[in-house]
Amino acid sequence: MVSKTTDELLAEVPLFAGLSRKDLKRVSGLATRLELRQGRELTRQGDIGREFIVVLEGTVDVMIDGELVNTCNAGSCFGEIALLSDRRRTATVVAKTDVVVDVIGRQEFSTLLQDHPAIAEQLKAVMAAHLGEDDSR
Repeated sequence: MVSKTTDELLAEVPLFAGLSRKDLKRVSGLATRLELRQGRELTRQGDIGREFIVVLEGTVDVMIDGELVNTCNAGSCFGEIALLSDRRRTATVVAKTDVVVDVIGRQEFSTLLQDHPAIAEQLKAVMAAHLGEDDSR
């Protein structure tokens, strides 16, 4: 079992690193815990991302174009850009072992951002810098 809380893991993700503890707690409060069997596909390369996933227990394989590029353990996170943008997934992620994950969906996350505009502005600025995009509209 991973020894860090979901809040602590989120704080290590560049998108969320600048949030206060209170705001990290708000984000982690959106998570749904799932237990998934070995072989289960968590994301599929090319699909539009609609959720962010934190691996709490187990191991996942990351595949690009059918090739294994990484194996990630408990504490790994992926899909954070899917919370803010309609970008396609760059990799397929498959449970190598049985896994326990926390999943944060875009719809719930969008509601949080509407209720807390300061969080939204901070995350959009980080995402724009991360993606090399202009954040002005």
